[in-house]
This record gives sequence, C-alpha cells and structure tokens, in this order.
Amino acid sequence: MRSVIVWGERHQVALYLAAIAAGGVLGLRVPSAARPLELAITPVLGVLLFATFLGVPFPAIGRAFRDGRFLAVLLAVNFVIVPVVVFGLSRFVAHDAALLAGVLLVLLTPCVDYVIVFTGLGGGAKERLLAAAPILMLGQMLLLPLFLWWFVGVDLVRTVELTPFIEAFVWVILLPLAAAGAVQYAASRSRWGRSVEAVAAAAMVPLMMLTLAVVVASQVHGVSARLADLWVAVPIFLGFAALMLPLGAVAGRVSKLGVPARRAIVFSGATRNSLVVLPLALALPACFALAPLVVVTQTIVELIVMVVFVRLVPRFIRTVEIS
Repeated sequence: MRSVIVWGERHQVALYLAAIAAGGVLGLRVPSAARPLELAITPVLGVLLFATFLGVPFPAIGRAFRDGRFLAVLLAVNFVIVPVVVFGLSRFVAHDAALLAGVLLVLLTPCVDYVIVFTGLGGGAKERLLAAAPILMLGQMLLLPLFLWWFVGVDLVRTVELTPFIEAFVWVILLPLAAAGAVQYAASRSRWGRSVEAVAAAAMVPLMMLTLAVVVASQVHGVSARLADLWVAVPIFLGFAALMLPLGAVAGRVSKLGVPARRAIVFSGATRNSLVVLPLALALPACFALAPLVVVTQTIVELIVMVVFVRLVPRFIRTVEIS
C-alpha cells in the first residue's frame, strides 16, 4: 500500500489534471448528469475533508489555534489585501451588474474546505488553516455584506442569504472533523482505528480526483452554454491567483512566518469559497441570473490553478524555515 501512496503522490498533478479533463468530458457529453453530480458535491467534499483531517494530529490543531501571528496575517491577507485586489480587478466588469455580483461574491470569500487539502499537498501548514477555518467563516459572514455595500450598493446586500455559510460549515467542517477526531481516538486504542487511518491515507489522491471530477462534471455544461458571456471573467480569476501568490508570500515573509505557514497563507489568499457562495448566487433575483455561472467559472479555473500551485508554491517558497 505504501508504494501505491508514494506513486500517487509523485504523479498527483497529472492525475488531478486527468480527473478535471474526465469530468469535463462527462459533463459535456452527459448534461443530464449535472444535477445528480451537483447534489453529490457536499458528500464527496465531506469525505475528502474527513480523510484530510485524519492526517492532522488534533494536538497540532490546538497549538495552531493559539498562533496569534499566523492568524493575524491570515486575516489581514483575506480581509484587507484581498478586498483591495478584488476591487481593482472587478472594475473590468463593473458595467455588468450580474458579472460584477458573481465576481465579488466568489472572490471576497476565503475558502475553508478543500484549501486545507491543497495546502497539505503543497507542503503548507494545513493544521493552522484548519484551526483558522471557524474564524475565516465567521469573518466572511460578517464582512461580505459590508464589502458588497461598499463596492455595489445596498440593493445587492438585501438579496444575500447567509444560511448556506452555516450549512456548509456544519457539513464540510464540523461533522468530518468530529468523525476524524473519533477515529484518531480509536486508532490510539484499537486495530480497526489504525486500519481506517491507513485506508484514508491511501485514498487521499483518489478522493481528490473524485472531487475534482464531480465538481467539474456538474458545472461545465452550464458554463459552456454561456461561454460567450463568461469569458471576460476568466482573466480576472487568473489575474487574482497570479497576484495573490506574491502578495501572500510577501505578507508571510514580512511577518517572519516559517515556510509551511507562508505557503498556507498563499493558498488561503488565492483559494475562494466558491462551493459555499454558489447557493448565495443562485438565490439572487432573476436579473442576476449570470452570477451563479460566474461563480462556477471561478471554480473550474481555480481547480486548475490549484493543481499548478501544488507544484509551484513549494518552489516559490522554499527557503530555510524561519524559527
């Protein structure tokens, strides 16, 4: 089993790209599969996060939660630097209310789920991001209406329903985390617990491939049908990721964080909460009908970018760790 795990980790980028391509082909060839696959996103993501949490010792989570400097940098990047970047980039679609709403919804909300997976794959401090997830979720719930009011106006703020944030936090963070904690406890006392941990470790790459394929397959047909309207958002999403890589790295370095922490800051700054804000976009009035597809477009672009970041970030931030 160990050799299979090593092989999968060594070829993970190629495997993830293959999964994205397979999901794209399935979604385009079988449009009727989109709705069932969309319903499967949350369960699949929950299983992926459960396997991820199993690889994070719970004492490490406790230590990370007390890391005030890391949390301060993380919050500054996501709620100070990111809004400035997003405001500048969003001016390219300011003429179209639906495009603007979609861009703002997805780029102003930091990811709290699969960013932990990608951070771990990229050699970052995933336990620190896991500890910070409740703070990031609460921060975006409180600040998103304020940012939308500043950037767009009060009319859009009145249409935003925050219930999906709470539901997503329960299903993809709290429940998988509780299950992982129970299995870690059992692993210290029983053979079956250790077996579950071993299986979960071996399943990480396949689970990530399944998640990527399901997300892309469920969304790609809707995006392709409106591609002519959505193409203008793609350079914005690519530009956002390109800017957040050096900005996150500089913020971490200036704050004298260690290498794993700096990598975690980069991944957090560049990865957005698209799977959670999609229900928010779907709940907007009919005049914003394009906004959900903007969010979906960002998801597809981001998944490809994150596969690249898994290899790029360790090379970009590879100096000797600062103690």
